[in-house]
Amino acid sequence: QVQLVESGGGLVQPGGSLRLSCAASGSIFSINSMGWYRQAPRKERELVALITSGGSTDYADSVKGRFTISRDNAKNSVDLQMNSLKPEDTAVYYCNALIATMDLLEYEYWGQGTQVTVSS
Repeated sequence: QVQLVESGGGLVQPGGSLRLSCAASGSIFSINSMGWYRQAPRKERELVALITSGGSTDYADSVKGRFTISRDNAKNSVDLQMNSLKPEDTAVYYCNALIATMDLLEYEYWGQGTQVTVSS
């Protein structure tokens, strides 16, 4: 079994910063891409940022220049540094990973979600 455990959400004022962390654990052979998605009320889940095993990154246009994704392959973890937060960044943020387990099959995993609220 594989689990993704997130931490770091909370309430922050506009212009503030938060850092989200996600750690994968379990029967992991290798991890391909890791990323963060978010879902605001009454909206579809959307990709926020993605990072490959080689370190290539991709960001939603709405967060470019404000958010930075990074990963630690040794710790099977991914972080999302969020700066200059705006009220429209308010959402539940989900960690996502494509993981090859010990049977060498690749599966997609999701974290439980962490609430980020940007409000004065």
